[in-house]
Amino acid sequence: MAHEPRNTATGHAPDAHHHPHHPSAGTYVKVGLLLTVITIIEVYAYYVPAWVAHWSFVPSLLIMSAVKFLIVVSVYMHLKYDHRLFRALFVGPFVVAALTLIGLMFLFGHLSIRLGLLA
Repeated sequence: MAHEPRNTATGHAPDAHHHPHHPSAGTYVKVGLLLTVITIIEVYAYYVPAWVAHWSFVPSLLIMSAVKFLIVVSVYMHLKYDHRLFRALFVGPFVVAALTLIGLMFLFGHLSIRLGLLA
């Protein structure tokens, strides 16, 4: 008689479809809708001439893109549910890359700090 494998902690047979640290289907749908809304805002921003001409256009698109990237990585790639070491190995270089891009934007004049003191 073949024995069914059992979980040593609970004594029950393991459920092949149960992952305690993974989001439900409803979570995927909600995240997909959020990503869709952010994408709609990005596309809308491109077609508003006043926003395109404003200094905040590029930074706002970069922020929205970064938010979408972080959502996809944390939920769809399960980084949120992985070990902290994996999260640190991913987030650390991401922060360095983001700061490098911001620095390059300042350097090449695509981004500037507008102070009320300077005329």
